[in-house]
Amino acid sequence: MNQKELNEIRRRIKPERSSIQHIYGCYVNSNREIISYIDESLGLLSKEEVEKYLALMKKTLSGTLGRNLVDLSFATKQVVDSEEHRLLSALRRTEMKDALLREEFFKCIIDAVDMGDDNYLILTAFDAYDVPHYGKDGNDDDSRGEVFRYILCCLCPVKTGKVQLGYVAEEKRFHNSVINQIVSAPELGFMFPSFDDRSTNIYNALFYSRNTGEIHQDFIDAVFKTQVPMSARQQRETFSAVLCETDEKPLSYDVVQSVHEQLSDRIAVHKESKDPEPLTISGAELGDILETSGLDEKQLDTFRKNIDKQFGEDAELRPANIIDSKKLEICTPEVKVSVDPKFGYLVQTRVIEGHKYILISADSGVEVNGIAVNIEE
Repeated sequence: MNQKELNEIRRRIKPERSSIQHIYGCYVNSNREIISYIDESLGLLSKEEVEKYLALMKKTLSGTLGRNLVDLSFATKQVVDSEEHRLLSALRRTEMKDALLREEFFKCIIDAVDMGDDNYLILTAFDAYDVPHYGKDGNDDDSRGEVFRYILCCLCPVKTGKVQLGYVAEEKRFHNSVINQIVSAPELGFMFPSFDDRSTNIYNALFYSRNTGEIHQDFIDAVFKTQVPMSARQQRETFSAVLCETDEKPLSYDVVQSVHEQLSDRIAVHKESKDPEPLTISGAELGDILETSGLDEKQLDTFRKNIDKQFGEDAELRPANIIDSKKLEICTPEVKVSVDPKFGYLVQTRVIEGHKYILISADSGVEVNGIAVNIEE
């Protein structure tokens, strides 16, 4: 899915737009026991309750593609004949109405997922979207009509509220009180099938993780049994490790700063273009960036072998996952300096009388703890 298609589905998750009629789910304690089941008809709930349920479901489609939202692909043999794909397809086909199928699905999740000491809520919903298509004249093209039928699922931690003073009207006094069992934003979830090229793709699901550093292997193994991509944090750590292994000694500041600057420039240009497709870069392109940054042929050969080994020969990486384009961070064991990448050129390295220094141009506007200071000659 690209950003435009994601936004199209997200805009549906509103009371006045979606065809979601029921919210199904269950409330699970930290001992993996189901406390209660949820079968809520939205038509019988208050407007505020409907909005809160839909807000939780919509959160499953939030965040950044490639970071919080990851495409999971099923192998052809899974789609043809596998328990995991058969169950998801059956839930979708029955619009989540089959209680036995829901029970099987909930058990699959509960047996696999460990939410620590937190209770949690499993919420599911079915929606059917009559996808509009338009001809060259701008009018509806009924010949291309399709109804995109999909299910949403999310897992929401349930927290116990803090003890606070609360007013008891009958006694006309304030007492310690606590609001128990507060539902938090989803920790993970998914949409099945995927909405690719504005059409149904039963070979893919869109997986959501609130924390970009966690991929929730246990959940993916249980529900999808498919290959798990690296999390955004793992991709960044792996890319950094590959750079470190490019030479026997650490790379120069100028090389690392140049790589960061070039990748940041690509991210900025892509953002300005408003291209809905996520920005990707191949290992070969990364090699070209390193070459223009000053690496010799031996270093480039080592980098290319390691990048292929870690990410695959035909891997397409997302620059936003392997660098932080918003800051350039320089660290020593004692000092940490964060620099706007646009001004990375203000930082230089020098060896003075045998000692290594990081020099930062500071002609004006210097502050220490918010206090203006003067650097005297």
